[in-house]
Amino acid sequence: MNLLSTLVDKGLRRELPTREEALAVLATSDDDLLDVVAAAGKVRRHWFGRRVKLNYLVNLKSGLCPEDCSYCSQRLGSKADILKYTWLKPDEASEAAAAGLAGGAKRVCLVASGRGPTDRDVDRVSETVKAIKEQNEGVEVCACLGLLSDGQAERLREAGADAYNHNLNTSESTYADITTTHTYADRVDTVQKAHAAGLSACSGLIAGMGESDEDLVDVVYSLRELDPDSVPVNFLIPFEGTPLAKEWHLTPQRCLRILAMVRFVCPDVEVRIAGGREVHLRSMQPLALNLANSIFLGDYLTSEGQAGKADLEMIADAGFEVEGTGQMTLPEHRATVGGGCGSHESGDCGSHKTAGCGSPAGGGVCGTAATAAPAAEPRTDLVAVRRRGAGTDHAPNA
Repeated sequence: MNLLSTLVDKGLRRELPTREEALAVLATSDDDLLDVVAAAGKVRRHWFGRRVKLNYLVNLKSGLCPEDCSYCSQRLGSKADILKYTWLKPDEASEAAAAGLAGGAKRVCLVASGRGPTDRDVDRVSETVKAIKEQNEGVEVCACLGLLSDGQAERLREAGADAYNHNLNTSESTYADITTTHTYADRVDTVQKAHAAGLSACSGLIAGMGESDEDLVDVVYSLRELDPDSVPVNFLIPFEGTPLAKEWHLTPQRCLRILAMVRFVCPDVEVRIAGGREVHLRSMQPLALNLANSIFLGDYLTSEGQAGKADLEMIADAGFEVEGTGQMTLPEHRATVGGGCGSHESGDCGSHKTAGCGSPAGGGVCGTAATAAPAAEPRTDLVAVRRRGAGTDHAPNA
């Protein structure tokens, strides 16, 4: 049985691939790319059909962050020419969210820059959550406010928040190269706090920061162990004025391989194509819908995405459908305690018994693509600072 057949079988059983198998996916050649997409697509369709969940970002507070995350345009010392403003009022945030919901979004993601919220900030966001929930039946609300202190996740849950996002971003071994003002362990702790409070955990990664294949596999395996319900895969947007402005390592093919690897490792989890898809996947975005079952609609925190109408047309043209508020995103088994991928109580997750790349069972495309892809030409023309929506007087992109 070749590599891809093995990975499909494991994905349908929610069984963890070996590290060698995950690395082999990233090492496949461009000649084998469509085979990789087709295989991961079988796993995606098994658990999520042809549904695409739409999410909409509202940046509650932009810029002026005291943290030094090298990838972020809002970081301490950033010279990126982004919008900077303090907290939106609950009615302003609710109005901004309404635009995305009208465009078909099922989840609103409320994001604020900063190390973490004060108790007053939690009160403010709680009011915003309540306002959005009262005005929009069936909407999901996810908060992303940075590192949480004890009791804050519980307060957000009581206010009606459904989920909390806090990304691991990169591997533990390289985390200190990206950020020095907080630790990888701090991030893990916040995801665990969200879990413990009964919030749906959302945690993902950023690809394209100069990391190795091993780093990518490390962070995805760490995410599987944390067992979030959704895994956003961001592709670095190299903003001028940030330390990573010159990091242009991604090609559309590389992005597709990364998404496929994430799908194989986390088969029954909401895999979301997040920031940077327009910059790095470009015309290959529709193909990526065969791997991920979730995207952001419209713009991001500080950068502009493609037109919301174009997102909807892309989904329809690729033969997918927008997931409605009455449809359940996750497979039914993930709603039960201990039933999710990565759970320590799930007997079929975490197996390492199947032989990996280089074994008699690992034929097919395993071991191909020993040559590295050529360096991508920087597409700085595709990096557009957001000048509309939240924090401006201009209509949002939704």
